[in-house]
This record gives sequence, structure tokens and C-alpha cells, in this order.
Amino acid sequence: MTAQREWFEKDYYAVLGVAKDTTDKEITKTYRKLARKYHPDTNPGNSAAEEKFKDISAAYDVLGDESRRKEYDEVRRAGPSAFGMNGARGGHGGPGGFSGGQPFDMGGADISDLIGQMFGGRGGRGRGGVDPRRGTDLEASLDISFLDAVNGTTTSLRLSTEGESNSREVNVRIPAGVDNGQRIRIKGRGEPGRNGSPAGDLLLTCNVGSHHLFGREGKNLTVQLPITFTEAALGANIEVPTLDGSTVTLRLKAGTQAGSRHRVKGKGINANGESGDLIVSVDVVVPKDLTDKQKKLLQQLDEISEDSPRSRMFS
Repeated sequence: MTAQREWFEKDYYAVLGVAKDTTDKEITKTYRKLARKYHPDTNPGNSAAEEKFKDISAAYDVLGDESRRKEYDEVRRAGPSAFGMNGARGGHGGPGGFSGGQPFDMGGADISDLIGQMFGGRGGRGRGGVDPRRGTDLEASLDISFLDAVNGTTTSLRLSTEGESNSREVNVRIPAGVDNGQRIRIKGRGEPGRNGSPAGDLLLTCNVGSHHLFGREGKNLTVQLPITFTEAALGANIEVPTLDGSTVTLRLKAGTQAGSRHRVKGKGINANGESGDLIVSVDVVVPKDLTDKQKKLLQQLDEISEDSPRSRMFS
């Protein structure tokens, strides 16, 4: 059965539940609502819903196209008897009609070819019926926490098509290590396809929140480590926090400079089987309130110091 013959037998307006004078915009709105309701992803294992989805997809494939909708309306008004179907007889002679009161002989031609000729060659779309069409990709954004971005998470997201009041909720898996502003593709979570074709994809932009202690450089984590002047000058073993709540010991050499960076292997972000590092930046903290004894000792240190850190500026 060709797509055109189905036009005589199926009321696509009734399939979508709309009136014949419904606007194109309302037809699209109604189709999207029904497609979300009966999509196979929403009704796994429900054969009745799958058939309903195919019916509404076939109906929208015709009514959703302005020229095909006009053609469909003309064919429906003419009725099958106008084209010699079901043994109908007529009194008109000449091409395209009946002669001698006998049923019209198509000479082996397909009915879709005849209809295509009558409507300027626009009627035929092949014997397979409605053309399949992959669903449209959708774009959305998602706010996730720093920890969820590092570790990966599964969350739900409510999607709605622009201009539509209805929405649907989908579950999405965010892979470990996703970075701020990164866009990930989630297969099959876009708009439903037509006539059983695959759904489009969801292109999801991740907005990653900040952390009160750690930062990121790709797969590496960063942290600022405050130390005292004596720890920097004499060297020390310092406990450094990690993102998983444990600590590691960082050995600082004597004469460690403010702003120097130290690498702790394997304590960064683990993604795709690879682990980044923890980058520790040293921040030497200068005390604001000194006791008299501390002031005296620092003055003595200054008096015995022979080298100025600014001496090379004037050499």
C-alpha cells in the first residue's frame, strides 16, 4: 500500500486529534506533545504505544508539511472513486477519467504515479510510505557541583522544546572529569524521530561550580598551602589535604620561596583510566601581630643578614 492510497483510508486529522482548519503551528505543537507521550523510550515494551507513535509520526509527516497537507486535503476531497479505485464507475471520458462506463485501466501503473501527475509530480514519495527522519538534536545546560564534575554523577534534567508548555524529564550520566563549559553528547535524548527512526541527541553544556579549597587545571587539582616564614626558611614536613578527605605529607626544602609550586603525583582527577596530580602552591604568611620577643629576634636576624634580596636590582 503506497502512502497516497493510505490518504484515502486514514484521517490524519483524527489521528492527531485536531480539526481540519487547525493552524500549522498548532499541529506541530500537538504532534510534539503526542510524540513525547507515546515515544518508545517513554513506553518500553509497550507495543500499543509503539504503534500509536508510528501512526502519529505518519500523520505529522503529511500534515506537518504545508505542500503535502494541501495535497492530502485535495485527495481526500476527491475521494477514491475519482481515481477508479474499488471498481467505481464514472461518465467522463479522456485521460484520467472513465470511458464507456468501464473501470479505469491503470495499465499496471501505481496509483501514486497517477496522483503525482495530477498534482504536479508532488504526490509520490515511494512505495515505502512515510519517509523516516531522525529526531532533531537538542541543546541544554546543566549546573553541577565541583565534586560531581570530578567524580561523575547521574542526575535528572527537565527538557522542553522552545515555545512548548509541556516538558519531559530525562536521566543523564555525567562522566568523571567533566570541565566547566565542556559540552557532552548524550545519545538518543533529543527530539523523537519520525516513523520509528532514531531520536536525536542531547548536547549538554556543563556549568561547574567552584570549591572552597581546590581549583582545577585540566585533570590536575590545585590548592594554596599557607606556611610560616620559619617553615619556608628552614624547611618542614607539611600535611596537605586532598579532595577525598585524606592528607599527604609534602616535604619542603629549606629556602622554599613564596609562590613555588610542588607536585603530588596521582592525587588529581581520575578520568578515563588516567589520574592527574595535585599542584600545591606555597603561600608564605607574614604575621601581623608580633610579640616583643619575636620583634627582637627578627631584628637580630636582620642585623646579621649579609645579603639583601634587592641587591641584584642595582648591580
